[in-house]
Amino acid sequence: MAWTLVPLFTCGLGTPFIMGHAARRLRSPMLALATVLYGLGAGVFIVGAGVYGDSDRIPVWLDAVMMVGLFGSWLGGLGHALIIRGAVFRQDTPVFQGPPPFSGQHPLQGPFPVPAAPHASPYPTAPTLPSNTPAPARRPHHTWNGPRHTQATHAPAGHPPSPAHPGHTRPSHTPQDWLGPYRLIGSLGKGGQGTVHLALTPQGRKVAIKVLHQHLTGNRVVRERFLREVEATRKVATFSTARVLDVNITDDQAYIVSEYVDGVSLEQLVRDQGPRDEDGLTRLALSTAGALAAIHRAGVVHRDFKPANVLIGADGPRVIDFGIARALDQVTATSGNIMGTPAYMSPEQLGGGAIGPETDVFSWAATMIFSASGRAAFGDDTIPAILNRVINHHPDLTALPPSLRPLAAACLDKHPGNRPTAADIMLRIVH
Repeated sequence: MAWTLVPLFTCGLGTPFIMGHAARRLRSPMLALATVLYGLGAGVFIVGAGVYGDSDRIPVWLDAVMMVGLFGSWLGGLGHALIIRGAVFRQDTPVFQGPPPFSGQHPLQGPFPVPAAPHASPYPTAPTLPSNTPAPARRPHHTWNGPRHTQATHAPAGHPPSPAHPGHTRPSHTPQDWLGPYRLIGSLGKGGQGTVHLALTPQGRKVAIKVLHQHLTGNRVVRERFLREVEATRKVATFSTARVLDVNITDDQAYIVSEYVDGVSLEQLVRDQGPRDEDGLTRLALSTAGALAAIHRAGVVHRDFKPANVLIGADGPRVIDFGIARALDQVTATSGNIMGTPAYMSPEQLGGGAIGPETDVFSWAATMIFSASGRAAFGDDTIPAILNRVINHHPDLTALPPSLRPLAAACLDKHPGNRPTAADIMLRIVH
């Protein structure tokens, strides 16, 4: 309450400071404009009083402006502060500050999942595994995030982490809470780097909010790099992607707000309904290649394209989490971690080579094989076996329609320079 009385106690001179604080907390351009106006009002009064000293010497027009500035900052600021205080200070409640250390429970992990259980929501990536540890037998997919982190531990045997992605039609509900200006209304899942929540904007629009682990926010340089990388993804054309709407990185918390897509992942769709037929596969191939072309045109590389990162909404496929894999990779680059899902990673990713759009093209072809067959292109057994096949072997393409086989073979070339671009893929499918 004392915050709202600052204009009263300071005769309006403190109003610009509390409004600036509110604008920063709520990330509001309108409040930033109000801060400037209150600052001008208080500034005119201070300058006028300082220059003329005696009020009898102040010109009538300036005296009127000074009074408007003073009382506007004084009484207007008091009323304004009272109106917005709830929106500003409900953010002070600590929300989702990252997972507790492993205690035999499911880890609070995030944006990129393992294969979902039936009817589970899909936000990308699977369990976090040390780089030298084989995956358990009969695990359909694995996500490899390098050496184990203290806040990225395994779930108990037989209980893989739930996938997390904005696309489940019936999210589980949690007690109402707030994250910045967003009201949390449900849980969409868990994955490799955080948790994903269904939320409402101040305008009542549904969004998906991915809350990243606290260890991703502890270093200022890391925070700034991460913010730059994720902000770059907002330049991507949105015709077949889930848009990144907001990014917030603080000392205590990092979260990414994206468009909510009401649908299931391609991975879950294929597991529930079986492989796609030729027409459905061709439409899927064309739309996802178009999404990758738009992502690459914006100067972004997905780095983790896979069936779990393609949501099938009512208006068609949407590619999600583009660019975020690169941002997370930057965070862990100094520790030598490799991020991604081995069955969909390119040879250059596994070998530590340069990563470019060609990597996404390789992953795209592997995803099309899964969509046509229901099986991972390079197997789903142990990680060492999968890595060996990705680097040294060519997958079986017979499940693909004959028209797509030569294109997929070109995309799966072990040498990145020999692969077509995403735009070339689109043209070859059309022709």
